[in-house]
Amino acid sequence: MDIKLDPSQDDLPLMANTSHILVKHYVLDLDVDFESHVIEGTIVLFFEDENRFKKQTSSTKETCQLASDEACKFGTPELCQLPMTNARTTFNVGYNDFIICDKGEEDTSDKDGNHDNQEQASGICSSKYCCDTENHGREDFLLVLDCCDLSVLKVEEVDVAAVPGIEKFTRPSNLTIVSEELRNEIVHELVTLPADHWREQLDYFARCSQAPSCGELFFDTDTWSLQIRKTGAQTATDFPHAIRICYKTKPEGQSVTWTSDQSGRPCVYTMGSPINNRALFPCQEPPVAMSTWQATVRAAASFVVLMSGENSAKPTQLHEGCSSWHYYVTMPMPASTFAIAVGCWTEVKPETCSSHDLAMERPCPLSETDCRYVGVCSHTEYPCRFQNAAATTQKIIPHRVFAPGCLKEVCQETLLWLLPPCLSTAHSVLGTHPFSRLDILIVPANFSSLGMASPHIIFLSQSTLTGRSPLCGTRLCHEIAHAWFGLAIGARDWTEEWLSEGFATHLEDVFWAEAQQLDPHEAWEQQELRACLRWRRLQDELRNSPKEMQVLRPSKEQTGCVSDSGASVVKHGLSPEKPFMQVHYLKGYFLLRFLAGRLGQETYFSFLRKFVHKFHGQLILSQDFLQMLLENIPEEKRLELSVENIFQDWLESSGIPKPLQGARPAGADCGLARRVDAEVTKWMRLNRRPRKRRRREEEEVFEKLLPDQLVLLLEHLLEEKTLTRPTLQTLQRTYHLHEQDAEVRHRWCELIVKHKYTSAYGHVERFLLEDQAVGVYLYGELMVGEDARQQQLARRCFELAKGQMDRSSAEVVAEMLF
Repeated sequence: MDIKLDPSQDDLPLMANTSHILVKHYVLDLDVDFESHVIEGTIVLFFEDENRFKKQTSSTKETCQLASDEACKFGTPELCQLPMTNARTTFNVGYNDFIICDKGEEDTSDKDGNHDNQEQASGICSSKYCCDTENHGREDFLLVLDCCDLSVLKVEEVDVAAVPGIEKFTRPSNLTIVSEELRNEIVHELVTLPADHWREQLDYFARCSQAPSCGELFFDTDTWSLQIRKTGAQTATDFPHAIRICYKTKPEGQSVTWTSDQSGRPCVYTMGSPINNRALFPCQEPPVAMSTWQATVRAAASFVVLMSGENSAKPTQLHEGCSSWHYYVTMPMPASTFAIAVGCWTEVKPETCSSHDLAMERPCPLSETDCRYVGVCSHTEYPCRFQNAAATTQKIIPHRVFAPGCLKEVCQETLLWLLPPCLSTAHSVLGTHPFSRLDILIVPANFSSLGMASPHIIFLSQSTLTGRSPLCGTRLCHEIAHAWFGLAIGARDWTEEWLSEGFATHLEDVFWAEAQQLDPHEAWEQQELRACLRWRRLQDELRNSPKEMQVLRPSKEQTGCVSDSGASVVKHGLSPEKPFMQVHYLKGYFLLRFLAGRLGQETYFSFLRKFVHKFHGQLILSQDFLQMLLENIPEEKRLELSVENIFQDWLESSGIPKPLQGARPAGADCGLARRVDAEVTKWMRLNRRPRKRRRREEEEVFEKLLPDQLVLLLEHLLEEKTLTRPTLQTLQRTYHLHEQDAEVRHRWCELIVKHKYTSAYGHVERFLLEDQAVGVYLYGELMVGEDARQQQLARRCFELAKGQMDRSSAEVVAEMLF
């Protein structure tokens, strides 16, 4: 089978037929081999078919019927987490030859290119085996999973009826005659156990995963998917609801990266690839396929396995030199949120642990909280912390920090002490922590961003550890915010990335100001300074990016709509530029800043806690948030605000949002920014003064600046045509720029490159090698000036780094250099 993509497109296909059948639980059993760079083992998938999950929800017939349908455009919250099983949407995804056809089979379309199951309207058509559930009796049902760069060895049906004690999940009848219907009934009973039976449920999932096979299944793979069928199973209801896939990853697979840590020891981790986890395990990637999982991972005894899991796993020694780690998750989430990291990590602990530190992790009395909700939730049933009175008052969840051994000391100095105040602040702002614990891992230098949040684990770049604590603190706050926005509340359509990144960017400032215990004016000043920096960054990005990449809701009224099978595409999901763009962070941030200003800060954050309580554990679209927000804005403050206007002005247009055009620039009244302006004047005065005329009494006295002020200062200086060598020397000496955080050093390196300050080229080389998370476009700066020495520096650094560099970053840099 093959998928034919229009080469002009950069959309990411999501092939899984989630409208017909949904994975409810994964059981992974894996071995990590660092010699071959392969992860090998089995994954068992437990399903519910469409007839089951339709019965558990209200009718979705009105969802996405037509482009003008209000249920699609301004859908009710109750529809947010539901798969669109009855959708008959006709929308163009940008190419018409996005097809799946079995090897050697004929195309089933008629002369006009129409397919009998009507899926061609979305640009996605089925293989001859993928039958619509309304077309009973014609062909076998085809299960389609998202899969890429995996070697699938075998697929088999699991005989769950053979598990001892499984009779408790059957109706009062004996197990003497085992049928497909009986096995599927057992799986149904297992996946729908009440939340308070979660331990028993996980135990039986594990037992079932080890049950014998009752027959192999036909399968085929293509570029983006794995297709599985069983002869005679003509509908999803007939298809086996528990299957086991034996497979192994490929060393070049894009979901994980094999590299070395900062101590030179081997490691592997999921690095947030554009293709998510489909090159780690076959899965259903569309967000609607919310599932739970458990995983057993074996590796050499010297390695530590960290993973998205509710438990703080401890190793079990299997035999000499080999250990096993087990993790589980009981909160249903998209498979794309799963993360794993295997390496020789060292747990970083405080040198001393005071009784005060221990007391901070105890739940506080319920009466001390005024905005917590204990009671009924709106999501599907799972053991939810929002229904646990003790959890709702737990300000600081248990947490651990891991890093390569060589970074242990800097983690103790910079990171470890920040976690309690940042976690406590997040709780005070948003309420109940959605997850029961948190691991922080300092990942290798090739990590392509400053941070990434997954359930129960955060990856942080080593670039956050240098300089003083603000960059580490703000980034930590950003990733902690994702526990609520991005994980506990996810976007139903991945193109609406602002629902995750915009919220985290807006909240990081609030969290960080409170974590520092700033008074209201200091907090306002700090937030206005950061707003000023983001405003400059937004303007710069909009000037230098394609217009189609500047739109936060690119599918417009078709956002959240899928084909009949559930397949869809993520617009620009494979664009090499997208991982480095900040538009969804920045535009989303300014929209929320605008709305909070209109509503008032206190009222806005009170609303946000209500929103979190209502929508945690669910998937949302933009209109779900905007409708609820507008309902909470008094009529006199609403003015011309409406969902339609916000869509038009903020989410569906490129360029500067209309409400910001002509408005007073962000940070215009900020005293911290004005002090930077005064310092810029001093530096320009120094730069113009002839060196021979300088006398000690004429030397400028420069003020001490905060890191964010330094960033703003250097950005202003970058706008100057010429800075003399003595000015650059004084600048470096005054602020110790090579010792500052990565954001400051990045601007400093840009100045070095712009003014060909050769004596500081070593700073540029160090930055490109050690700060790969933020240094990609510095290669372009080195090349654009057409200076032979700078180009040689760029190529030398790339040669040193490319073997370990993230693949997307390497492709972007290679395009700049060659």
